[in-house]
Amino acid sequence: MQTKKTILGVGSLALDTLETPKGNREKILGGSSTYFAIATSMFAPLSLVGVVGNDFPQSAWDLFHNKGVDTKNIQVENGKTFQWGGKYSDDYSTRDTLFTELGVFETFSPQIQDDFRNTNILFLGNIHPSLQMNVLEQMQSIEMVVTDTMNLWIDLDKNGLMDVVSKTNMFLLNDEEALQLTGYSNIHDAGSYLLDKGPDIVVIKQGGNGSLIAYKDERIQIPVVPNIDVYDPTGAGDSFAGGLIGYIANESQTDIVEAVITGSAVASFTVSGFGVEGLLDANLEMIENRKKQIRDKI
Repeated sequence: MQTKKTILGVGSLALDTLETPKGNREKILGGSSTYFAIATSMFAPLSLVGVVGNDFPQSAWDLFHNKGVDTKNIQVENGKTFQWGGKYSDDYSTRDTLFTELGVFETFSPQIQDDFRNTNILFLGNIHPSLQMNVLEQMQSIEMVVTDTMNLWIDLDKNGLMDVVSKTNMFLLNDEEALQLTGYSNIHDAGSYLLDKGPDIVVIKQGGNGSLIAYKDERIQIPVVPNIDVYDPTGAGDSFAGGLIGYIANESQTDIVEAVITGSAVASFTVSGFGVEGLLDANLEMIENRKKQIRDKI
């Protein structure tokens, strides 16, 4: 019987306040690591690296433990957990940040316990490139590095991000970020440029238009699940990564098309509720059904 690959993920843990056309929520569980962990945990066990304040709710710890998420590498510091507030436009095409309170995340220095420095898959979530590199430098053995990013880090530390990308096997980013990072005007050229910088695979997310997989000379377009009623897009990219990596963790060889289809199916549940509500309503049978809907459109 095949043993599932080990997964270590680093990112933010947060309390989010959201305003969307479907309603509002205050101080609900969020952060890139949270979405990633809940999504991944449906497929394989994982360990999270992060920091929270002593105000982090017990319900969140209980959720992680119930999902089999190892939390030994999450630091608890005196102070407030990272908080973020966002408001989506009526058609979800734009999002305004209402406030950002970094709290203990401002001075976060990842510390990987010795027992976790060898892992099959390392996910470097959407945090500052210097923190991503900090984690990379602490690791002793990794089979696959998957990196995510956002436009803020491209603005603040493009060179640092490209250093991380050079050590990455699979790079995930959205279409706007791909164009911003590379200076190209179309994502096919952007994908080729990024492949030359180190990764074996680049996945460019296009929101409602799906994802473009770039590897070697292949360019494959993967659609999204049709007719999803969107409530809250927050965390969709992180849960996409969780589904993708969760799928890979169960396979002896990487089928990138099936991995991206899995990530897309998982992300469709995230946007169907506020925070992690949609993810918590999902199960593997439901995910397989949505994967079939995606395959039928290819």
